[in-house]
Amino acid sequence: MNSKQLRRQFIEFFKKHGHAEISGASIIPENDPTVLFTTAGMHPLVPYLLGEAHPQGKRLTDVQKCLRTDDIDEVGDTTHLTFFEMLGNWSLGDYFKKEAIAWSYEFLTSPIEKGGIGFDPNRLHVTCFAGDQDAPKDEDAAQAWEALGFRRSDSVPESDRLKEKKLIYFFGKKENWWGPAGQTGPCGPDSEMFFERDIPACSPECSPACDCGKFVEIWNDVFMQYNKNTEGKFEPLKQQNVDTGMGLERATLMLQGVETIFETDLFAPIMAKIAEFSRKSLDTLSEPEKVSFRIIADHLRGSVFLLADPRAVRPSNTDQGYVLRRLIRRAIRHGMKLGIEDFFTPLLADTIIEHYGEIYPELVRSKDFIRAQLQKEESQFRTTLVSGEREFVKTAEKLKLGGSTILSGEAAFHLYDTYGFPLEMTKDLAKEHGLTVDAAAYETCFKAHQDKSRSGASQKFAGGMADASDQTVKLHTSTHLLQFVLREVLGDHVYQMGSNITPERLRFDFTHSAKMTPEQVKAVEARVNELIQKDLPISFKVMTLDDAKCCKAIGVFPSKYDEKIKVYSIGDTSIEICGGPHVAHTGLLGTFKILKEESSSSGVRRIKATVSGGPEKVEMAGQEA
Repeated sequence: MNSKQLRRQFIEFFKKHGHAEISGASIIPENDPTVLFTTAGMHPLVPYLLGEAHPQGKRLTDVQKCLRTDDIDEVGDTTHLTFFEMLGNWSLGDYFKKEAIAWSYEFLTSPIEKGGIGFDPNRLHVTCFAGDQDAPKDEDAAQAWEALGFRRSDSVPESDRLKEKKLIYFFGKKENWWGPAGQTGPCGPDSEMFFERDIPACSPECSPACDCGKFVEIWNDVFMQYNKNTEGKFEPLKQQNVDTGMGLERATLMLQGVETIFETDLFAPIMAKIAEFSRKSLDTLSEPEKVSFRIIADHLRGSVFLLADPRAVRPSNTDQGYVLRRLIRRAIRHGMKLGIEDFFTPLLADTIIEHYGEIYPELVRSKDFIRAQLQKEESQFRTTLVSGEREFVKTAEKLKLGGSTILSGEAAFHLYDTYGFPLEMTKDLAKEHGLTVDAAAYETCFKAHQDKSRSGASQKFAGGMADASDQTVKLHTSTHLLQFVLREVLGDHVYQMGSNITPERLRFDFTHSAKMTPEQVKAVEARVNELIQKDLPISFKVMTLDDAKCCKAIGVFPSKYDEKIKVYSIGDTSIEICGGPHVAHTGLLGTFKILKEESSSSGVRRIKATVSGGPEKVEMAGQEA
């Protein structure tokens, strides 16, 4: 079974069980500052997990594009990726553990011709939550697996466990708890499914908790029973949800019986094109060359999808743009390491677009933009590398004049942080100049930088729409008024390119090439406050995409034309596709104040604003009769 067939097999299986197919959302979460990217299928569905009615019903299934950068430095081995696709099925207050587990097992083990993927049930093992001070042991999930013929591992002597089939293991939060995606939000115990590979165990204690590769996780059923609040406490959700995720790449790896993800059909044409550019054979690559091939393939695949996203990320030095720049530049460095002298990123993008374009037509629509951005970034980076090499030569000459042969860790990190030189490139240059690098000191600097970045990110992205507080809802509604007024004042070319909300302020990015004049800023602020004072009613309708287009709603349109969506209206002004939530009428917003207008990136401006006053507790907008 190839990856395209697997996507459809999964979706059709759950449609057969009453699930509505929905489109995957943007890789850039809207109005959620707790994360830079959509890292799991649950992100776009947070309002519905917290109780909002989804227009497609209580049973959903989708394929969601995701990006995770926590392990970016691990990419290059056989399994780690930054960009990946997640197959998911959802219950929003409908079925729960028994049904979710039974369907997961049915899909995994049923023959392909009967709608499953035909895994040998005797090579499956599962894990459940062991319980702690926040939540009890998940007996319900364990009993559901026992009904399917699984046995508890603690009933088997430890020395015999590796000989047994279909065992249930119990682990703590590190292994069997999911979420929340940010600092707060829905979360709960999970039950994970593992495929036992036909390779030796690393030790007699080897289990699904081990990362030796003997047991490969292929699916995760998350049972969202709790909401983690701002005080760090776990409160029961008003509705119990199921959120499952099967990684497409990992499942394809198991189905196609190859050694690494990069040998599956998802990567085969990309790897072949890199071999062509580097004039190397895939069959004779050294281990360092394999690492470079994998980094290039993963990073440029992720970069192409980011560039094609409806919210149009561009390379920059902040937020999502910084991550995109890092992915592109790291791929270029490894291309140069393989001896690729000519510009190659736009050409490799062509291969990626051709390979994925049928599944994701936005790649084809954005092809010219993707190629232009990659060409520009590669040109700039190659120039930066030349500047960095000049800097290195100056440093080396000073060291030699001083009688030293050791490049300090601080100097090596400066080359990395300022010019993008990885340690291995600095070591190569040092060797050419008869020097060595203090690698231990470099690692100390690098780790300090990572810790500082993570600390800053956790502070910067605390709070947000995931907690659905009254203040963030008011700010969310204000972004709709702001977009409507910007289009009035500046013109119909204005469209939202992203938004970010904390309890203190909103940030709204929009298409506009020139800096706004002070008069325009004042006019926008005054007009938004005028609409607030009119106390306009706010409501939503559930409609088809065609109907939404007919009523001239604006927003990011999903790709599936049979899908139903929510369209929010603010009086006779703003009409916008949105999942909500919003306040019931504009008079609840208080006073709108623009704090700053600035550039976000080329052709994109950014407004930061806030609302103050108005009631602390607000009524939420409901559906039109």
